Amino acid sequence: MSIAVEMVMADDCISRDQLFDGRIQCLQPRQGYRFTEDAVLLAHFIAPQPGDRLLDLGAGCGIISLILAYRWPDITITALEIQPNLADLARRNAADNHLAERLRVIAGDLRQSQDLLAAGSFDWVVCNPPYHQLAAGRLNPQDEQAAARHEIHADLAAVLMAACYALGKNGRLALVYPAARAASLMQGMKNSGLEPKRLRMVHSHPGAPGRLVLVEAACMAGEELTVLPPLFVAETPGGLYSTAMARCYEP
Repeated sequence: MSIAVEMVMADDCISRDQLFDGRIQCLQPRQGYRFTEDAVLLAHFIAPQPGDRLLDLGAGCGIISLILAYRWPDITITALEIQPNLADLARRNAADNHLAERLRVIAGDLRQSQDLLAAGSFDWVVCNPPYHQLAAGRLNPQDEQAAARHEIHADLAAVLMAACYALGKNGRLALVYPAARAASLMQGMKNSGLEPKRLRMVHSHPGAPGRLVLVEAACMAGEELTVLPPLFVAETPGGLYSTAMARCYEP
């Protein structure tokens, strides 16, 4: 595939990667949890309005928040991350990209949102949640990658509960999730009072089964779902990015 992210030396443990021809700099661990195409796709899935307040749940190094702040200069973002070292990287990334005035980072547990955030204070919540179900005793909760990808600190129900708490009337939630667990996601949203409104399936290439699903839901809304055309990451197996995917990396 085409190279969309350029790595620049930072130190032995941290790399400085570039997006949008260097317009966004992102510090992230060399080993452990590193952002993937999932985050880039989610950050391009929504279209907030000027003045909207966004919450990034489980923000990691802050990549989704950085892309959203870059793309939408009239919004403000709060990034919530439970792992202190990743929250620190997110703060450094906000400062390095001159976004600290619009991007606030909180180190905290989304399961304790009521102690960290004001109820109903956001127009949007975005999240790339952990999605691997936890096998008891097999994972180290201190491992960055395990905590980011497995339901160690929070499962889907906890994410949806935190989103519902944070969203105001007519607020919107956008998630990226494995296609194989899409049924659980949709049912969980409905059980939480979130009505799915837009859905887009992501495929590795034409002819491949759906790999990811992007879903936008609205609080306490009527039942009406728009299924968007599928997005193909590559034109052929192992080939270059598709036009739609390549656009996600354009300045």
